[in-house]
Amino acid sequence: MTTVVVCLVGRPALAWFAGRAGARSAATRPLAARRTALPAPPAKWGALPLVAGLGIVTGYCATGLTPHPGSSDGAAALLVPAGVLLTGVGLVLTLPLLSFALARKVAGATRSLTLNLAMRRNEVEPGSAMRVVTGLVLLVYAASLAQGILIDENQVTRPSSPVQDYSIALSGLTTSRQADLAHVPGVRAHALTMDSHADLGGGSRVATRITALVATCAQLKHFVRHSEGCLNGKVLRLVDPNSSSDPGVHPGAGFPFRFTEHGRRRGLRVTLPSERIVYRAYDTSAVGGASVLLPPSALPADARPEPARYVLTSSSDPGAVRAVLDGIGAAAPTAEVDPIGVNVDGLQQIAVIETLLGLGMVMGLVIGVAAFLVSVTDRAVERWAHVTALALIGARARTLRAVQYAQVVLPLGLGLVLALVAGKLAESSYLGTGGGEVFWDFAGLPLLACAAAGVVAVAALGALPLVGRRIDPELIRRD
Repeated sequence: MTTVVVCLVGRPALAWFAGRAGARSAATRPLAARRTALPAPPAKWGALPLVAGLGIVTGYCATGLTPHPGSSDGAAALLVPAGVLLTGVGLVLTLPLLSFALARKVAGATRSLTLNLAMRRNEVEPGSAMRVVTGLVLLVYAASLAQGILIDENQVTRPSSPVQDYSIALSGLTTSRQADLAHVPGVRAHALTMDSHADLGGGSRVATRITALVATCAQLKHFVRHSEGCLNGKVLRLVDPNSSSDPGVHPGAGFPFRFTEHGRRRGLRVTLPSERIVYRAYDTSAVGGASVLLPPSALPADARPEPARYVLTSSSDPGAVRAVLDGIGAAAPTAEVDPIGVNVDGLQQIAVIETLLGLGMVMGLVIGVAAFLVSVTDRAVERWAHVTALALIGARARTLRAVQYAQVVLPLGLGLVLALVAGKLAESSYLGTGGGEVFWDFAGLPLLACAAAGVVAVAALGALPLVGRRIDPELIRRD
């Protein structure tokens, strides 16, 4: 309802104020309202928002090079959004001024007739092309910010480790389903984790419990970052130097495990050996808390440990995670899956946002380029009298097309390059103050650069045929 009210009331109100301001200006300076009157050059104060915004975001980006990067606490909670907003507003207000300055500089330095004609026209009307260029510039700027938001959400919804583990309660799986899960496309390895039971011997309850990992050495390598000292077929202690160890877990200590075989409950007592495996687990891991490695041969073939979990591992790429989750759902539809460290709802939201962002970018670029071509066509029709006059004094059609090309490409290219730079600075300041691990991100820069280059190419190709070959002297007669 609020959006409808804003669209139905806000836009007509803004149009009324803009029309009233234009009418007042025409009444005050009637000569300036004619096409032949030279407009005033852009005011230099329009660059102040861009300078202020870039100063803020660049300052927070610079903190990323120091041992203590900026955070989103305190003043940063207001300064970073203010810097991003000022940069966007500054892009709109500064583009005519930059176009004017570039046109004057190039026209004064070049000896090319083509560039001189093109830049003198842009110098006289610096804001005419930029009115439509602004939409494309803001689209590229907003795309950079949207990518930063996606990266931030991606860090929140899933861990940064290169692998992804999945944990499933063994009690809900049959032997055939275990085999099916092990062969799900994308799964690199599978294993079992089982917890020991409290020992009531001697009339005192032993509170220390351990987790045993039932796997081979090859399977262990897929679950951990690094391991050394593993020997197949032997019971070995698992030691992670980066984690604290329980004093009760030491060589010679025994821990009972229970399992079911052919419907009968049996027990297995494991004594921790002196031989050990030194390993480094990932930050979020399904096997990081294991204290002992048991070879699969230590348990009977039909043993069902109690309690135990069936663990899988795969790549952490979002597409691979979705594929593995779909495969697990197909192989064991009733099993409850715990994707370690992953927010599944967040992954789905990111997928939807990426799709909407991609569609919005494509539609925005198409609409923006179409609007730009309409504007260029309109301005070219207005200048047919000037084109005819130049053709009558001997200017070739190729020269006039080059002039039209330069008038379109240079302002548009300047605005898009500025949007790319400002957007990346704003994105980096947002990521840096967010406290995530990704700070300087250049993953989406090639895509945005290619999109900007494509926009310039399409606009340039669309502007070239606008210079006609037919010379009509009637176009240069006086009104």
